[in-house]
Amino acid sequence: MPKQRLSVVVTRQLPEPVETRMKELFEVERREDDTPMSREELAAAMQRADILVPTLCDNIDARLLAGAGERLKLIANYGAGVDHIDVATARQRGILVSNTPDVTAEDTADMTMALILAVTRRIPEGLAVMQAGDWQGWSPTALLGGRIAGRRLGILGMGRIGQQVAARARAFGMQVHYHNRKRLHPDIEAQHEATYWESLDQMVAR
Repeated sequence: MPKQRLSVVVTRQLPEPVETRMKELFEVERREDDTPMSREELAAAMQRADILVPTLCDNIDARLLAGAGERLKLIANYGAGVDHIDVATARQRGILVSNTPDVTAEDTADMTMALILAVTRRIPEGLAVMQAGDWQGWSPTALLGGRIAGRRLGILGMGRIGQQVAARARAFGMQVHYHNRKRLHPDIEAQHEATYWESLDQMVAR
């Protein structure tokens, strides 16, 4: 007799390759429309699932965990953080909580640099001009923006994402400064040519 597959409830639509692989391994129930579950829907899902796959939009607090079914043994968060999950209460209930801390660091750093470039090079303003049909032709000073090479970038929190941002900033010729709860190892500082500040106020004033 084949072994019964674990029941997995996914609270949001995930990328197709992820869902396809999950369906090969588990009995998967996923939300058909890409909106967060209501609290009532989430509570019901936690009653019937062996594994819950939430996202950062799902606030899983002590009350929800208290009402979870005996079957629920794992909350596999789709994301890096677990601030939206009461991990201590889950542990008391014997429910494991997992996350994906390394998966999105590079992607988040890419987006950070994209936003820095968009602001300094005035890309959103240029796009708005084009979309409005107001482009008057090239001018030496039109939407000139500024360069980021040689400028100082202050990073608050030099963890996985912060270090990935630092690597990209250095590639663009920026000076990296950072404030962190704990100073990094000298080898990591040297790798990013990063200057540490014990005080956030001092770093910002610099």
